[in-house]
Amino acid sequence: MLKMKKILLFDLDQTILNRNESLLKFLNWQINFLKLVPQELKESFVKRFIELDDNGRVWKDIVYDQLIKDFNIKEYDVSELLQSYINDFNKFSTAFENAQKTIQNLYAQGYTLGLVSNGKTPFQEHNFHALGITDYFSTIVISEAIGLRKPDPEIYLYACTQLDCDPCDCIFIGDNPKADIEGAKKVGMQTIYFHPILTLYPPLCDATIRHYDELEEAIKRLASTPLKSGRAM
Repeated sequence: MLKMKKILLFDLDQTILNRNESLLKFLNWQINFLKLVPQELKESFVKRFIELDDNGRVWKDIVYDQLIKDFNIKEYDVSELLQSYINDFNKFSTAFENAQKTIQNLYAQGYTLGLVSNGKTPFQEHNFHALGITDYFSTIVISEAIGLRKPDPEIYLYACTQLDCDPCDCIFIGDNPKADIEGAKKVGMQTIYFHPILTLYPPLCDATIRHYDELEEAIKRLASTPLKSGRAM
């Protein structure tokens, strides 16, 4: 009889947290509240921020430094705008549709849940806490806090140590083909690739979903399926 996989590891940004939507909400608030630019430049400011941000890969001190130059902002310096981002972004944290409900259901079904996210601490923790689902998670691993970053194999193994499990007992759910899917597969985990608009299918993923309504079925299918030979490296 096959051993059921009962450990589910989630990425945060663009997997549970709809970072794109959260960022737009935050930027609209920040521009209006701080009166950063005239209304006619608001759209240009948001577009430039998103461009510089590069899907969260560039930390915001660099982003704001360039925005101050581009839009000739005199009233605030980089540290003030960065502090606003750190303190206030979590107020606009928005999960993907049905993410909270699905995670609650999975927890009720006996799955052990963990979070493994790249990013700054405590910034990422605050964004996650704002979603109201931390009580369902047995471990929260943020890259900066432990000095490891996906797709480094050690960060997945660290999460396994925290949960007292083996990688082969885990299913990793994430949106990044390299950091989430390839990285998790390399240590022997099964993977589910999440993306609302599926255009590319990472070759190493074991399942793909567009919506949280599809997640439980995908997990049940993989939970009783052994790893295919040659998939883990």
